[in-house]
Amino acid sequence: MLRPALAPLILAAVLAAGPALAQTAPAPATPAPTPAYGRTITLAEAKTVVAAAEAEARKQGWTMVIVVVEPNGALVMSEKMDGTQYGSNDVARRKAETSANFRRPTSYFQEAVKGGTLNSIFSGAMAIEGGELLIIDGKIAGAVGASGGSGAQDGQVARAGAAALK
Repeated sequence: MLRPALAPLILAAVLAAGPALAQTAPAPATPAPTPAYGRTITLAEAKTVVAAAEAEARKQGWTMVIVVVEPNGALVMSEKMDGTQYGSNDVARRKAETSANFRRPTSYFQEAVKGGTLNSIFSGAMAIEGGELLIIDGKIAGAVGASGGSGAQDGQVARAGAAALK
């Protein structure tokens, strides 16, 4: 028979051991090192990026806003395809700025939010797919942002634009 005086001690021991027995989520993967900033993207290169992104959007039947920014987030070029909703102007720009400012695609933040390792409001970062880095000579020359469809569609268009520089 259990003495009443020992019951609180046993309860405390069981509660203290509970977290040790609980399943824990695996540690998040360490992100790959991000490239350093390099020279600024030129207008001619930005036009190449936008043309490739627009071609992908048209091929898929989507309308998009496509924005290219310098490494510091300054606007180089913005294109709104006919029929794209007005709200996509700001979203595409913010996706491009997020990628440039944080040196990673916006999908990184989306996955971190989904995994519970990052608050969805992280210093103004857009935590949705559609912002990609523009890499020239192994360094960040700017970023591209796309908006107008789902996050996955925006990401597909932005990646097509970024691939045009490779």
